[in-house]
Amino acid sequence: MTAAANVGARVKPLVFVAMPFGRKWDATRSFEIDFDDVYERGIKPAVDREELEVIRADEEQCGGVIHRPMFERLLLAEIAIVDVTNGNANVFYELGIRHAARPRSTIIVTANEKSLPFDIALLRAVPYSLDEGRLSDGAAEQLREAIRAHLKGALSERDVQDSPLFQLIPQFPGIHLAHEVTENFRDRARYIDATRQRISLARASSDPHAVVAAVREIENELGAITQANSELAFDLLVAYRDFEAWNEAVRFAESLPDWLTENSATIREQYALALNRLGTDEGRTRALQILQEIVAKQGDSSETDSLIGRIYKDRFNRAVADGQALKANGLLDQAIAWYRRGFNADPRDYYPGVNLATLLARRNTPEARDELRRVVPAVAFAVARLGGLNSQDYWQVATVLELAVLACEWDEASRALERIAALEPAPTPMNLHTTADNLKLFASTLDAGEAVKAGAIVEQLKGLAP
Repeated sequence: MTAAANVGARVKPLVFVAMPFGRKWDATRSFEIDFDDVYERGIKPAVDREELEVIRADEEQCGGVIHRPMFERLLLAEIAIVDVTNGNANVFYELGIRHAARPRSTIIVTANEKSLPFDIALLRAVPYSLDEGRLSDGAAEQLREAIRAHLKGALSERDVQDSPLFQLIPQFPGIHLAHEVTENFRDRARYIDATRQRISLARASSDPHAVVAAVREIENELGAITQANSELAFDLLVAYRDFEAWNEAVRFAESLPDWLTENSATIREQYALALNRLGTDEGRTRALQILQEIVAKQGDSSETDSLIGRIYKDRFNRAVADGQALKANGLLDQAIAWYRRGFNADPRDYYPGVNLATLLARRNTPEARDELRRVVPAVAFAVARLGGLNSQDYWQVATVLELAVLACEWDEASRALERIAALEPAPTPMNLHTTADNLKLFASTLDAGEAVKAGAIVEQLKGLAP
């Protein structure tokens, strides 16, 4: 690239997008929103068509910690797009920082325009509509065109202020940083974005060993985790997890700085998950300690309680393999209790619910069967309202599969298996092995003929793993 071209690339305006990743509940917690869909089909194409640079960040990648890169992007990006749809407190905090730092070029988008808080209800917002948590083709096009219009305005209307603070206080100084600070910020932002793209490309390989080797190479090039690159820690940890590189995941988690792990329950949960999957008594004891500390500090949650339930489930399987029937039943009861706590903490979360159902079927006592009859409809409702068999989310379709096998509804199970085989991106090895293990748990409680059918589904599911 020539020097002139390089200068041109450096001055291209940067658009920072502050919004959640993945599927998140709306503000009323009545349905889930696919924010990745909103970004990929609505926001990013609009920015790309205006030939601007774009970077997206999510505070949840570091467990909700507002860290240095987030502040830099809010302060220094020429344009910010902020999605306030689900009323996330961190997003509103970030919007406040942006309004205090920049007089203009902040674009608010929302799917709940009528329920905006009073403080920002009078500001111009770009509305978009959702159909079962996703954009229809027409809604995606409308959002793209609306954002393009606002981007053009942000670049051309240099004297138009959208910050209430600058509007109310004419002499408000804002924040002005030296040119070299801005350039360093741009370099880091580009590096973070490029590294995430490399991780995504590595994960697309059909060879799990190649994926792990590529992720390790990226980790080595990244060097020590600091405030400047801390948001990549979660990406690397999850990449190791999804391809079942448990030793690498544990090693990497233990290399992270204390300030990051202490402030991120999400990273501690993933560390505990990896410790448990090492399969050692020492690892499971340490994992249980970490997760129970999170519960003691933050209370029950479907995620943390389910991870504890998984530890007791794995201990139960070990006791069964060792022929320790009495101990196995006690551990199974503890696993059931923790999954029950997770489902009670949020009955809309099907994940602890389907695990509770699986273990109740395995327990197979009169009391367990009575509870199972109550739990299955609630889990089925929870997953159906998110799309069920028509979902693009692996865990949702896998839940439909498990419920179908539980009920010996083999046609439904076959449809779910076909859906899993056709998902894009393809399920990770961890996804498939976890579901196969769940199905094997209660297959022994089925009649001989039904057990054979369940076993065949397990083998087909395992066969999908690379």
